[in-house]
Amino acid sequence: MHYKGSKVQVLDLPGIIEGAAHGKGRGKEVIACARNADAILIVLDAGKEGLNRHREILEKELETVGIRLNQQPPDVTFNKKKSGGIRFSSTVPLTKLGPDPERLATSIMREYRITSADLLAREDISVDELVDVIVGNRVYKPCCYFYNKIDVITIEEVDQLARMPHSLVGSVAKKYNVGEPLEDDPLKKMIWDYLGLTRIYTKRKGQQPDLSEPVVLSHIRKGTSVKSLCQNVSTQMLRDFNFAMVWGKSAKHSPQRCGINHPLADEDVVQIVTKTNAQQRQDKKYQQQVQGFSDKYHKKKLDAKKKKQSRLRG
Repeated sequence: MHYKGSKVQVLDLPGIIEGAAHGKGRGKEVIACARNADAILIVLDAGKEGLNRHREILEKELETVGIRLNQQPPDVTFNKKKSGGIRFSSTVPLTKLGPDPERLATSIMREYRITSADLLAREDISVDELVDVIVGNRVYKPCCYFYNKIDVITIEEVDQLARMPHSLVGSVAKKYNVGEPLEDDPLKKMIWDYLGLTRIYTKRKGQQPDLSEPVVLSHIRKGTSVKSLCQNVSTQMLRDFNFAMVWGKSAKHSPQRCGINHPLADEDVVQIVTKTNAQQRQDKKYQQQVQGFSDKYHKKKLDAKKKKQSRLRG
């Protein structure tokens, strides 16, 4: 999908049925793809949603396999230990874990055969959230719902579906909220917003910025800071980073000299300035980096020599 000068990979999965989380209809293979996605789009039939309640069935199946839709991971630190017993503490009152939260948390951990661990809760969590933290294999995905075929239902039913959270109504046949592949429409905008993507344009010193191909950063993956931009472009740029010049919404004035942790906004222009040779020599790890480059060069030269000798012998 091409949108805002970026490419978004959209994978159309087969529909899942009730019981898919337990392998019915090869549902496990389908749901496994959803676990690796950055966001999930669920397309529903508006004409049948009132009777079949497909949304609830799909949410239940995804929750069964550990996919939490439109939820944030609990602010809880959990570390297993080899010895020392269970230590439980919290910075806020825990009203959802009963009169004795520490005893309940200890019993839950012992059910999972955990006898030594440190747990610190920084928010009021429920029992289900506590289990998710202890198990540790849950994934949290943004999810949006698209109700198709609104042209076959009444305006009251359309209004009811449109008011549901994280939902968008439309019709592919009538082109309601859905356009052509290269057109801008509300469905593409909704997918873009839920993915949390940010376009960053790069600029060389003394040249105009390259506005043809932006570097797309994701808030879900590596973040949208200057450090994330360097990681996407080159690891060597991250190692030799000195400062960045930023033009755009995130800058207080244009240009603004920023550090590596500066958060970037959509359509910002960034110029990365690396360290000079004199500044690199003053770095504490300079000798280690030089030795690493030397070892890598000699190893590559030796491998080429061995390959040439083996070719001559053969």
